[in-house]
Amino acid sequence: MKRILIVDDDKDLRFNLSCILKEEGHEVIAASDGKQALNALAENVPDLVLLDVRLSGMDGVELLEEMKQIEKNLPIIMLTAYSDVKSAVKAMKLGAFDYITKPFDNEELILVIKKALHTQSLSREVEYLRKKLNQAPVSIEETMGDSPQIKQVLKQVEIIAATNMTVILQGESGTGKEVIAKMIHEKSLRKDKPFIVIDCGAIPDTLVESELFGYEKGAFTGAEERKEGKFEQANGGTLFFDEITNIPNSIQMKLLRAVQERKFQHLGGKKDISVDVRIIVATNINLSEAVKIGRFRDDLFHRLNEFHIDLPSLRERKEDLPVLTKYFLHEANRDLNRKVEGFSGEVMRFFLNYHWPGNVRELKNVIKRAVLLTDSKDITPACLTLNNGYYSTQLHFQSDTKEGASLREAKEKSAGQIEEKMIKEAMVKAGGNKTKAARILKIDRTTLYSKINEFQIK
Repeated sequence: MKRILIVDDDKDLRFNLSCILKEEGHEVIAASDGKQALNALAENVPDLVLLDVRLSGMDGVELLEEMKQIEKNLPIIMLTAYSDVKSAVKAMKLGAFDYITKPFDNEELILVIKKALHTQSLSREVEYLRKKLNQAPVSIEETMGDSPQIKQVLKQVEIIAATNMTVILQGESGTGKEVIAKMIHEKSLRKDKPFIVIDCGAIPDTLVESELFGYEKGAFTGAEERKEGKFEQANGGTLFFDEITNIPNSIQMKLLRAVQERKFQHLGGKKDISVDVRIIVATNINLSEAVKIGRFRDDLFHRLNEFHIDLPSLRERKEDLPVLTKYFLHEANRDLNRKVEGFSGEVMRFFLNYHWPGNVRELKNVIKRAVLLTDSKDITPACLTLNNGYYSTQLHFQSDTKEGASLREAKEKSAGQIEEKMIKEAMVKAGGNKTKAARILKIDRTTLYSKINEFQIK
């Protein structure tokens, strides 16, 4: 269904056109003069306009020019009598899509409208592709930051990706374990094969075995046909177990054999099935500790533990915040069709002080909510919410007590150290040029000079 605006001072013609277009499944808006038409255009841009050349007040050609100034790609079909064909031709030169002479044939009108809408759709697609092509490609590594901790992770990814070794990714929730798993897959020789994810915490214990290994027809009530499991779906590629400690102990023995031999049987089956899969597992707890308390099998742990990568929490790599906030802001603007430019200084200071229990995932969600809520060019504290409440509740320290003052001073000192480090790194990248360093930090030169003096940076 498309929105079509009819602009004609003939009431009967507007009614007849509305009936024809509604029968074709379109939404119709009608206007009797130029003023009504421009108001309708300002309220909600239609997909197409049917415009009479002769109108009371502003004529159709003048109205066409104004509409094209507001929405240059809007397809407009002129409606004209035989005596006004010259005006219609002039309108074509000004950007009208086509014209139809009155009295017109209904089928001819519908055909011209379909042609105009199809052309409009192609134009939008071309414009979208042009914008995509003009966007500079950004690698996932560039969006993760430059901290020593994340550089170490990326170095380990480069080392392990080309092998077929099983990898354990250990880190708190929200640190990006699935992102790293996908990166390992994309850098491996299996990159053109499937990357299959199994969320071990989201599957009921009774369904884990059938999800992993599949089942034969009639294996249990409701098994009406044979079904492949995740191992088969990942054949040739990578199978990623997210939060593997949620696998029930009763299934871990069968999983051990599948990991060890790359063989298994369908639930209800008797035939061994062989697969070629690379296995990556993720956990937010220490697997060796899980073994000690009996939550995870010792033999399965040692079979999986061919290579181990620890992912740092966000509070351990706060120097990556500028890169991460910029990327997530760009991503939120794209997804929500917004044009928010940045963050206020108070918000950035809070980002540096906050402990981020939800890590990178929490930062991404906080920024996306803020972009949705803000009505200014920069994100301010008024529109900032956290996973556990509003921003303001996270900033109030107990300033009237010695303990509260100490906490505030500690946080301010921590933020200052991070600022100083960021400025020093920017100055190195800029080769000592303060103007370039200010541009890298996205601050003005006056602020940079002030900070250099404050931190006594040589």
